[in-house]
Amino acid sequence: VELGENCVLHPHAVVYGPARYGRENIFHSFCSIGGDPQDLTYRGERTTLEVGDRNAFRESVTVNRGTEKGGGVTRIGSDNLFMTAAHVAHDCLVGNRTIFANAATLAGHVTVEDYTTIGAFSAVHQFCRVGRYGYIAGFTVVTQDVPPFAQVAGKRDTRCYGVNSIGLERHGFPRERIDAIERAYRLLVRSKLNTSQAVEQMRAELNDSDDVAALIAFIESSDRGLVK
Repeated sequence: VELGENCVLHPHAVVYGPARYGRENIFHSFCSIGGDPQDLTYRGERTTLEVGDRNAFRESVTVNRGTEKGGGVTRIGSDNLFMTAAHVAHDCLVGNRTIFANAATLAGHVTVEDYTTIGAFSAVHQFCRVGRYGYIAGFTVVTQDVPPFAQVAGKRDTRCYGVNSIGLERHGFPRERIDAIERAYRLLVRSKLNTSQAVEQMRAELNDSDDVAALIAFIESSDRGLVK
């Protein structure tokens, strides 16, 4: 285990390796970070966990290292908050400034982009992606990709309920940026267009928005389909 400067390990915190942790990470009591992957194919191969700076792992949080078949590494960026009993499984990629509320759970091979929030007791299926600035409400089951800027909720009928406008405002998005994203989402989830038609309409009407371009790129790279 390699710990950067000014990391804090509270009583009974457990930090495993092989792993590399950056600066100023805080490991609260009874968390277990860097443990073996919970995967039936794992046979003790050398796999790792890489963690950035200033992350907070609260009580009973668990994070597993990668598996050989998944590339051998789990990665977590910087400035993330993992509340009590959150779980990050093997081979996940977590960006920066995310919030995992209590008992938010990632299965293996999940990608979570920057500035996302995953609500309490929510679960994200393996190989799904959660786009940047996404918001997953509490008790939600996610089995498809959550596009950037979206807010989604549901158990068996998980749906997109539009744009995470409040979150975008809190992160300093000006009104004109939010307006463009909301126009794109009206095409994507509220019109009678299918996804391909909605994307083409976005290109025609909103081609000057970098945010909409990022949304289109995410949609077109999705393998699991989208929560809509």
